[in-house]
Amino acid sequence: MSLIDLSRWQFAITVIFHMTFPAITVGLSVLLCVLYALHWRSGRLVYLQMFRFWRRIFAVGFAIGVVAGIVITFQLGLDWGVYAAKTGPIIGPIVGMEVVTAFFVEAGFIGILLYGDGRVRRGTMFAATVMVALGTLLSSSWIIAANSWMQTPAGFTVRNGQFVPTNWMDAIFNPSFGWRWPHMVLAVLISASFFVAGIGAYYLVKGRALPFARRTVSIALGVAAVLLPVQISVGDQVAEHLFPLQPSKAEAAEGNWSRPNTGWVLFAIPDQEARHNIAEVSIPCLGSAFYGDLSCKTANPPLELTPTADQPAMTPVFWGFRIMFFAALWMFGCVFYATILRLRRRLWTSRRFHRFLLWTTPVGIIALLGGWVLAETGRQPWLVFGLLRTSAAVSQLAPGELLFSVLAFSLLYLVMLAGYVVYIVRAMRIGPEGDDPDEVVRARSIGARVPVPGTDQQRLS
Repeated sequence: MSLIDLSRWQFAITVIFHMTFPAITVGLSVLLCVLYALHWRSGRLVYLQMFRFWRRIFAVGFAIGVVAGIVITFQLGLDWGVYAAKTGPIIGPIVGMEVVTAFFVEAGFIGILLYGDGRVRRGTMFAATVMVALGTLLSSSWIIAANSWMQTPAGFTVRNGQFVPTNWMDAIFNPSFGWRWPHMVLAVLISASFFVAGIGAYYLVKGRALPFARRTVSIALGVAAVLLPVQISVGDQVAEHLFPLQPSKAEAAEGNWSRPNTGWVLFAIPDQEARHNIAEVSIPCLGSAFYGDLSCKTANPPLELTPTADQPAMTPVFWGFRIMFFAALWMFGCVFYATILRLRRRLWTSRRFHRFLLWTTPVGIIALLGGWVLAETGRQPWLVFGLLRTSAAVSQLAPGELLFSVLAFSLLYLVMLAGYVVYIVRAMRIGPEGDDPDEVVRARSIGARVPVPGTDQQRLS
């Protein structure tokens, strides 16, 4: 593999590993706010039990995500030194604002969120939970702003080989930011919803902690049922507004090379060198219908419209879009069927659906990663679209050392991801029963010594 291939693989592996955790923790931070508010308002202990259980899952994922995010910053300077030098006047302040705003907010209140339960007033505890959730949303906002500027650069001039800002409002709120930011926020909320619903379904299947499981699944599926139709609409608007700005990405996502095709390619094995699909399955006229033409006359744009030197690799763009799209349909079908079961009062008795829901736990994360593959590989061969080529932005490192770094980081990420999965499985097996204040009352009634922090101890005595 060439130097640029190794550099791209290292950065891609790091980003995919990192994005797995915000896909869970951003939504969980919002869920923690909702759960603590419900407990504070209603006084029902089941919501406190849910809050404590999901706080543990959030805390470990948040810590790993922060570590992986720091690695991304270092890799930008080491593997992509030319890029860092040229875009530093714009990307540097935007990433710096993430640290000054989001990271400082999270760092200031995460301790109260994790250790303040029963030690501080409930109002203080709720405020800390809200601030941590706000910090995660702020962090995603600045990162999307930086990445969107690379997709659709604006508000700058080129001076001495550097991109220098001329209008920060145009640079931050560039043409793609207004659509990509809500699309990303909805994506992380939906992925967290299915993650939560899947773990809740585990307890329904096992017949354990049923009040916890039912409320967990009910809240998660309810949120997903509301947000998924909105996300599908927003995703359609993202394609409508961004694909004209990046036509090569749209062409590669369609899966057509040269021949006019009014159908929609459902499955394809692209051959980049031969410039054709080794195999494909196309649904007639559906591609034309997606463009608003039901007469089957509008053909999908082929990749040959883009010069060969400016074409992205079709395989990751095509399958990134298909994975995101098919996963979205899968999730929509799941919440649609769940809504029918809820209306028929069979949601808590359908064991087959509970098992199915358990297997959908990672589907939202997979959809989100597919979307990022589409966005990033579809921008190639540019780092700053149309202005700075990827091949011209890489640092001149020793390929052997870089190969060792890629393998070492890949192994480290694999171990960390496996560790997180093992932690989640262990937490699921232990269950939320130990977080239930009612269990504490029962334990005390038989003489067992079970400590409960501060306020809850006083209220339960």
